[in-house]
Amino acid sequence: MQSEDLVPTSKRLRPPVVAVTGAASGLGRAFLAKVASSADFRRVVAIDDQRGDVPDVTWRVLDIRDPLLANRIADVDVLVHLGGDYSLDADPEERRAYNLRAAQTVLTASAAARVRRVVLVTSAMVYGAADDNPVPLAEDSPVAAEPDTGVVGDHLEIEALVRRSLRSHPGLGVTVLRPAALVGPGIDTVITRHFEAPRLLVVKGSLPRWQFCHIDDLVSALEMAALGHVTGVVAVGSDGWLEMEQAEEISGLRRFELPAGLTFGTAQRLHRLGITPAPATDLHYVVYPWVVDCAALRAAGWKPAWTNDAALQELLDLRQGKHAVVGRRLSGKDATLTAAGATVAVIGTAAIVRAARRKRRV
Repeated sequence: MQSEDLVPTSKRLRPPVVAVTGAASGLGRAFLAKVASSADFRRVVAIDDQRGDVPDVTWRVLDIRDPLLANRIADVDVLVHLGGDYSLDADPEERRAYNLRAAQTVLTASAAARVRRVVLVTSAMVYGAADDNPVPLAEDSPVAAEPDTGVVGDHLEIEALVRRSLRSHPGLGVTVLRPAALVGPGIDTVITRHFEAPRLLVVKGSLPRWQFCHIDDLVSALEMAALGHVTGVVAVGSDGWLEMEQAEEISGLRRFELPAGLTFGTAQRLHRLGITPAPATDLHYVVYPWVVDCAALRAAGWKPAWTNDAALQELLDLRQGKHAVVGRRLSGKDATLTAAGATVAVIGTAAIVRAARRKRRV
């Protein structure tokens, strides 16, 4: 029996008080702006280490890693945790330490403050990307991603924290949203940088299928989760997927193919040299499928506002003036690399290696 079953009906039907961490910027601000004036919530509490610009909410300024968080959410029914750091260019150890401490503090503080439900966002990347993945993957598919030093590894660790928290605090409900490849203003990931390249990398013998999740759709899914319309593990994304040919037609980018061994071996060497920001395992997500079936949201009546076609076009519009190869942002002379240069970048990255070595000597 869930703890909510013991709550009197009159109290359970009252609109909940919702708190949002990471409320001053990014996804947190987007969600906050959406729910600030919603009649579905009795009050909205915004939590961040600086005050943001969204009006008509209660701002509480503190570091979400502070154990005093429990005292500041004693009046909260639902906490939506969006205060993570998933920058590709952050120091991996520092980023992971921050994300795990923040998630652990949120879960522990919520249990101590008798918050009814915590909503977190990880990624559908935790399912892993593989040539033999079913298309689409069911929400209850095994978590098969490889633990690594990248953002995917952070998500895996956070979900492990959630599982431990559910055992330690059985009265606390936790909903985990796993979005497909995120798209929208301010989104910078291995996937978005893939489309900043002069050509689209393809591993011989396999083709990706592209599914996106616009930040607007993630925000609307978060609202449904905060209201308890979906619980447990919930996949989020546009309906269906794009085949490689469709992605090429929309983007105007041509593919180039390389053997898997050469691709991943070289990518790992480049990462060890500090030339590329993400580990080689992250490259799996741009060459193998990881499409998800958003069954729970669909059953709850949710429909994405963005199609995969429109989301990809938005990604392309936002990439203007940006250039990347193998996930590494280029600037200055590096940005003049042609499509041929991109191939060189994958199999040798000679120009980038020389530039990196010169920078170390300076």
